[in-house]
Amino acid sequence: MSEEFKHSFKNTIHESLGLSVYNCGIQRCSPNHSWGPAVRDHYLIHYVLSGKGTFQDGSEQYTLHAGDGFLVQPSRLVTYSADSEEPWEYCWVGFNGTDAQRFLSFTDLSADSPVFHYDKDDRIQKQLEAIVDAVGSDAIHEARMTAGLLEFLATLIEEFGSSTPRKSSSYEYVQKSIRFIEFNYSRDINIDDIASNAGISRSHLYRLFMQYVSMPPNEYLIRFRINKAAALLRCDHLTVGEAAYSTGFSDQLYFSRVFKKYKGIPPSRYLRENETNAESKKENIV
Repeated sequence: MSEEFKHSFKNTIHESLGLSVYNCGIQRCSPNHSWGPAVRDHYLIHYVLSGKGTFQDGSEQYTLHAGDGFLVQPSRLVTYSADSEEPWEYCWVGFNGTDAQRFLSFTDLSADSPVFHYDKDDRIQKQLEAIVDAVGSDAIHEARMTAGLLEFLATLIEEFGSSTPRKSSSYEYVQKSIRFIEFNYSRDINIDDIASNAGISRSHLYRLFMQYVSMPPNEYLIRFRINKAAALLRCDHLTVGEAAYSTGFSDQLYFSRVFKKYKGIPPSRYLRENETNAESKKENIV
């Protein structure tokens, strides 16, 4: 039997709140290799290339073979294990964002039906391998990984869905809240303002964001502002103070602390490094 191996990538910084690849990889498991029981904070889809194993979601257990795939949803208790005699090899992609649930809603995959089968050709395998081949931490690789994820999701919609998504009135509250943030992030808004605009309570808004976005609404608002500020520093060459005030931060020191928390470096250093990179590119062109 071939020896086990694992080739994987984990993205620790998620700048795209719409749709972002969290992790991906290919693994040939050892006998009885397992994960769980535990929960994920993002969506995860595995596709079995060879061998077999079991996937348990709640009280339901499935025995899976080559051509089978399974969806792990955020906050659901799952376990998956390789067979003792014919351990599986699979590839996977983990992802999340405000558009993740919307795209999956166009497919038949759900908590009640998390398993699918596709063996017409090697299209799904090639698409997942393409995401793995595109891994990296810069903007080019992020764009390629996201493009590969979109192509993979399009195949799932084409093969296992319909043109009409499942209705979800609760998700509409999330969409309305996200639109409010997008149009008002530069103002002095807070969670009460967002909940009031959506017409629901703070606690209800919190539950819906955890269900559909896998983060509290206040964290989404902060991440959105920091990503906008980073773009202003990177592309519009604003000062740190200008970027802070342009994205809803009235206190520059607080902005610097939050920026460092999410980006790993202070905004002043982020600005200097991007200016240096821009100058280097100009010199290379000349």
